[in-house]
Amino acid sequence: MQGLIDRAPAGFISFADDGTVRDVNTTLLEMLGADRSAIVGKPFESLLTVASRIFYQTHLFPLLKLQSRVEELFITMRCGDGADAAFLANFVRREDGPDIRYDGALMRLRERRKWEDEIVRARRTAEEANRRNSALLSMMSHDLRTPIGSISGYAEILLMGIRGDLTDAQRGDLERVKKASEYVLSLIEDVLSFARLNAGEISEPDLRALDADAVLAETESLIGPRMEQNGIGYERIACDSSVKVVADPDRLQQILLNLLTNAVKFTPAGGRITITCASDGESTEIRVADTGRGIPADQLEKIFEPFVQVTGTAAALGGRQKGFGLGLAISRGLARKMNGELSVESEVGVGSTFTLRLPASRRIDSSASAGV
Repeated sequence: MQGLIDRAPAGFISFADDGTVRDVNTTLLEMLGADRSAIVGKPFESLLTVASRIFYQTHLFPLLKLQSRVEELFITMRCGDGADAAFLANFVRREDGPDIRYDGALMRLRERRKWEDEIVRARRTAEEANRRNSALLSMMSHDLRTPIGSISGYAEILLMGIRGDLTDAQRGDLERVKKASEYVLSLIEDVLSFARLNAGEISEPDLRALDADAVLAETESLIGPRMEQNGIGYERIACDSSVKVVADPDRLQQILLNLLTNAVKFTPAGGRITITCASDGESTEIRVADTGRGIPADQLEKIFEPFVQVTGTAAALGGRQKGFGLGLAISRGLARKMNGELSVESEVGVGSTFTLRLPASRRIDSSASAGV
């Protein structure tokens, strides 16, 4: 057995209660590049680096005294050539009458520091790449937004007749130009929002206690005409006046517009969209339900990832891929920024229900003048 320990793949060391090394196996000697005479009879802590020596004095040895066993500790020892060697160590305290000794098994971690350095470098590289990508997206979006905005503006001027009367064909063409430019601008705004959110450049939300029903009523006024134009039924079940939500007004409206726009996009004519809210006093839930095509179960979480479209979306929309798939990613990010969450339940062929959960407040009756 002694021969097996001496040539075991792990290092072995044993020291007395006063810290003096009694024995060491050949494997550990080879790991340290040291002679037996340089270790046996010497204090165990003299073999450690400064940091590990402090750890031994303040934690390792007291723990062994207290609980007799410590496992998976990281220590560094000095080699014969002056270099440091990292080990994963397990120690046990053994008593044989008055004789007390501490036995340790040590596994060499040759690659640990290399791995740690590589992880740090990889994370820094990823963070820098992410920052540069976000900056590039932001710059490109700004450079695109200005000319596209000009196109939309000039189309509006022509439609107003400032440059003269238009034929029906010219008016139709200009309306299509304006609609297309507004669509491109909305895509650019999504890219900008995502870039800022992804780069952590979104300012802290201006959280206020808001009347949930007032928020929904204002959002309804913005998206209602589009629902009517698409032949989609709409119902907002009025919230009780006591239902409040703590949120940033602008960001809350952005989330709700994203959810309602998404519902309109995937709900066919004759379908229905319903919005409701409820509160348990701790949190308020706003639900946007539609009778659209639904989302497959295996894609319920994927739709919150950036640049992801539900499989079959293009075919369902007549072969057109609508948008970049950023709206839901942005919405969930903003919800979490406001200490909330955005989730979805769906059934293919039946429809989807998106639930926005945000903190509620009961202490606003006397102080809440914050509206929408």
